[in-house]
Amino acid sequence: MRAITYSGYGHSDVLELTEQPEPRPGTDSVLVRVKAAAVNPVDWSIREGWLDRIVHVTFPVIPGWDVAGVVEQVGLDTPEYQVGDEVFGYVRKDWVQEGTLAEYVVAPVRTLARKPRSATFEEAAAVPLAGLTAYQTVHRSGVAAGQTVLVHAAAGGVGSFGVQIARALGARVIGTASEANHDWLRSLGVEPVLYGDGLVDAVRELAPDGVDVVLDYFGNGAVAQSVPLLKDGGVMTSILDASARDEHGGQYVWVRPSTEDLTALGELIDAGTVKVEVAQVFDLADAAAAHEASQTRHVRGKVVVRI
Repeated sequence: MRAITYSGYGHSDVLELTEQPEPRPGTDSVLVRVKAAAVNPVDWSIREGWLDRIVHVTFPVIPGWDVAGVVEQVGLDTPEYQVGDEVFGYVRKDWVQEGTLAEYVVAPVRTLARKPRSATFEEAAAVPLAGLTAYQTVHRSGVAAGQTVLVHAAAGGVGSFGVQIARALGARVIGTASEANHDWLRSLGVEPVLYGDGLVDAVRELAPDGVDVVLDYFGNGAVAQSVPLLKDGGVMTSILDASARDEHGGQYVWVRPSTEDLTALGELIDAGTVKVEVAQVFDLADAAAAHEASQTRHVRGKVVVRI
């Protein structure tokens, strides 16, 4: 099968289009014929070697955790799926080696759900990691109707899901983003503010009494900047800064595969409550360019690779 691989850490030029053996599913896994896969910041962070201390890597690596495709073969004990089922998933295993930037991937059933009927394969591939991250941070933070939520990086891959999920729960959402994305955020019912030194004053002008929840999808000091904006008893949650948990009594979230949560996300998408923003679609041979596009960190929505 065709696959993107790299045999050592490095920049995007280590990515190569190669031929690899077709994988075989285990007892509780299925073989998925990949239609599309998404690129996430964690993919190029692993490729650069930045996560070597916390992620076990076995070379050569096929990168990618997000997938949308069709079940090609089932394992011995996988009653959840049949050949031909359309699925999407966050195929994170206990080590990094056989990822989703390939024509086929073996996916444990715990990492998959049925693809939203209304979504294209490219849209479905854009959902799992970012959508699950947003869904799990929003729900673990206890976001509820009537609350005011501050979302950092509101127009990014995770943030664009987070603001919509919070709005669906009845929360008021203030989101930080570059000015180019403000009109788009307004279309989602979000009150946008600019990043930078004036952020605290801008949020205070919109929410003089402070915010109930801070969702940090940006890092780079967003947690510290948000502390004076958080109400007493408010919740600080970050996916990038452990000080949210260690110093401010909040949470640090590392997303987990979950069929239940993916299914809930799919239902929100089919209901039209959550819209999927695909920024760019690349062919498999152009995976290096897809990594580079994601690595600019100025992408609205998600970067997707079509297989």
